[in-house]
Amino acid sequence: MAKKASTNEVAETPLMKQYNAIKSKYPGALLLFRVGDFYETFREDAVTASQILDIVLTKRANGSASHIELAGFPHHSLDNYLPKLVRAGHRVAICDQLEDPKMVKGIVKRGVTELVTPGLSFNDNVLDRRSNNFLASLYFDKEKAGVAFLDLSTGEFMASEGTHLQVEKLMQGFDPSEVIYPKNQKAVFKEKYRDYNTTFALDEWVYGPDYSFEKLTKHFKTKNLKGFGIDGLALAVSAAGAVLQYLEDTEHREVSHISSISRIEDEKFVWLDKFTIRNLELINPQQPDGVALFHVMDQTLTPMGARLLRKWLVLPLKDKSEIEARLQVVEELYENEDLQQKTRDILKNIGDLERLISKVAVGRVNPREFMQLKKALKHIGPLKELLLESESPSLKRLGDVLNPCELLLEKIEKELKDEPPLSIAQGQVIKEGVHEELDELRNIAFHGKDVLLQIQQREVEATGISSLKIAFNKVFGYYLEVTHAHKDKVPVEWIRKQTLVNAERYITPELKEYEDRILTAEEKMSVIEQRLYLELVQFACDYVEAIQQNARVLARIDCLASFATISKKNRYAKPVISDDRIIDIKEGRHPVIESQLPVGEIYVPNDVYLDDQSQQVMVITGPNMAGKSALLRQTALVVLMAQMGCFVPATYAHVGLVDKVFTRVGASDNLSRGESTFMVEMTETASILNNLSGDSLILMDEIGRGTSTYDGISIAWSIVEYLHNHPKFKAKTLFATHYHELNQLANDLPRVKNFNVSVKELDNRVIFLRKLQEGGSHHSFGIHVAQMAGMPNTVVIRSNEIMHNLEKDKIRDETADILESMPKSNFQLALFEADPKFEKVRELLGKIDINTVSPVEALLKLNEVITTLKGK
Repeated sequence: MAKKASTNEVAETPLMKQYNAIKSKYPGALLLFRVGDFYETFREDAVTASQILDIVLTKRANGSASHIELAGFPHHSLDNYLPKLVRAGHRVAICDQLEDPKMVKGIVKRGVTELVTPGLSFNDNVLDRRSNNFLASLYFDKEKAGVAFLDLSTGEFMASEGTHLQVEKLMQGFDPSEVIYPKNQKAVFKEKYRDYNTTFALDEWVYGPDYSFEKLTKHFKTKNLKGFGIDGLALAVSAAGAVLQYLEDTEHREVSHISSISRIEDEKFVWLDKFTIRNLELINPQQPDGVALFHVMDQTLTPMGARLLRKWLVLPLKDKSEIEARLQVVEELYENEDLQQKTRDILKNIGDLERLISKVAVGRVNPREFMQLKKALKHIGPLKELLLESESPSLKRLGDVLNPCELLLEKIEKELKDEPPLSIAQGQVIKEGVHEELDELRNIAFHGKDVLLQIQQREVEATGISSLKIAFNKVFGYYLEVTHAHKDKVPVEWIRKQTLVNAERYITPELKEYEDRILTAEEKMSVIEQRLYLELVQFACDYVEAIQQNARVLARIDCLASFATISKKNRYAKPVISDDRIIDIKEGRHPVIESQLPVGEIYVPNDVYLDDQSQQVMVITGPNMAGKSALLRQTALVVLMAQMGCFVPATYAHVGLVDKVFTRVGASDNLSRGESTFMVEMTETASILNNLSGDSLILMDEIGRGTSTYDGISIAWSIVEYLHNHPKFKAKTLFATHYHELNQLANDLPRVKNFNVSVKELDNRVIFLRKLQEGGSHHSFGIHVAQMAGMPNTVVIRSNEIMHNLEKDKIRDETADILESMPKSNFQLALFEADPKFEKVRELLGKIDINTVSPVEALLKLNEVITTLKGK
């Protein structure tokens, strides 16, 4: 068999040998192999490409070897087909011809010029203009993890280090398109982190601390990493260094626009765990037709503004002065509508300055994109003047750091045509008057016919041959044609090239010289234009850092102007930011639900007050559909919007700075991993109880509903007690429940207060008023909700009968008695010492052998325990 394989290998065509050699260097990547005017794929790649791209799959002979699958598309369609392959999760190696086929005998030299991956791309059709496209790199030790994020299209490079929980939270917020990690840590990655569509494992040596340190310092041309804030973060440095190596491995060698790396200072931002980001629908809705907070708040006019807004949403601030600085700008734009409108009118014309200058830095900018850059730069000057003339010190500071880059703008305006083609190869990119020789060549190329007509007219007059004409063919080039009737008038210096039936064809030295100038003009023009264009790109590269700074400032202005716009439109109020532990919201509203209401329908606002002295825990009861979940979510969103620096949907909001927001709302089964609703609920609740602080805001909705009634009540009851009696932290909590029995907690726990979402019964129907009021609710209205949902009348009627029967039954009374006699938690868990009855219970339980006891004996013992507790 080995011998046969060797024979086939020898029998392969030279083209396929070259293909196989290149393919072997990029395992796991789909190879687009340039052959003439087509990109071809072979074997498994061809099958995959034909399915994703919906192109024809054929077969071709491979020398004396077997036939192989083949699928291809025209090279000029790369921008259309490449995004489809990348979005399908494939790494795509683009193999181009590195020589001109016309100048080579035999096989053309080929090589991979770029390896495009879901996390590494400059292609506008691959990228979402309003979202970052992050590559994430992870590196672990036993307890901690390091993470680095790079958006190649913008040059943004960040790193951090922390517990797995902290890093997982960052991963949730930044939502990378691709994740890389060391091969030897695959098991840890799979265990600790959720599944990502595209991952790639690198060799372990890439993450070596010394290698990564050297990689980073060499790239940034520094001796150490202290200036970037990541010095001493060994895991983060390893993760970041691996990113630079991965860029090299994927043929991304022009990376000068990655000019800095910053530390994600987790301690500066509100802790939003992965459950909270998902449950509050900050970035993405949980339902396909849902609306996220981002979509309501996003009135940005530039792509980089939209990308910054996404970051602000998942990284709200904890620093009072920084929040108030943002609010000051929003207030100025809110109050001064003329300034707001003028600012936004200018921002409309900026475009994606951040990604444009990145393309300049890596030499991928086309002439039309250069014109977009010119348009953006033209509007920076007027915006700078506008901001400097404003009365806001914050706006003045933003205006002061804007750089109009006048010399670059002047050079682009002087040298580039106003409406250039998409590609430099098409020519007609450089303006007239920039290069004398180029202008001469253009005159020859585009006005050659006029010159030929002049030569023809001159020769007619000189020879008297009235029928003389000048023409062109591929054999002789340009020639003079004379009919036989006038051939005796032909000058002796003309050279005869061809005799026809009715005419003779001649050439002259002058005609051949001019022909040569015409035929080479286009090629010479192309060389000159490409050289001038490259010089312009190099000139613009000196402004990369200045324009990146402009892009950051413009993104900030855009976000704050967006905040002012939605605040004015939706009647939001400026929040009061405080260092105390009070949250006082008057007439708060849910920003997303309010935006989706039908015309004419008004959102019912509600007040919420929480502190750590008198009203730490609000237990909210009320029927399903009454609006408990919306109330919980809107409270969190008001707080987060305030700490982002935006006005809030309320008439008044006093927000004592929150450091962590935890939510346990909504069902989120993970059946694919074998986890039930209840298991997920308990996991999320455990995460809250283990990570809370004194400045936390906790939202819990229907805890315990995933299990039996008594289990659920017991768990919910003990959680409220735990939050209230915590020895260190008095976390502010909204606790919505349908267990009305929890209302009794307020009798024993002084900082627990009962509220209910009011309803009104009318003619055996229920009307949801959605208004929060003091006091607990004692009726669930579940059967009314079933009736409203369209449950068959027979089921509804029977439910009523059963409910009334249960209400009369002793079970309801016994349940109440048990709850009334519920042992009070003293939080030290010294239950047996607190009551003599428990000592008897402990003795009874101690005599039971759980390995041998029968079910009947267990029930008898349980009855004995209950009797003892009741004191009978």
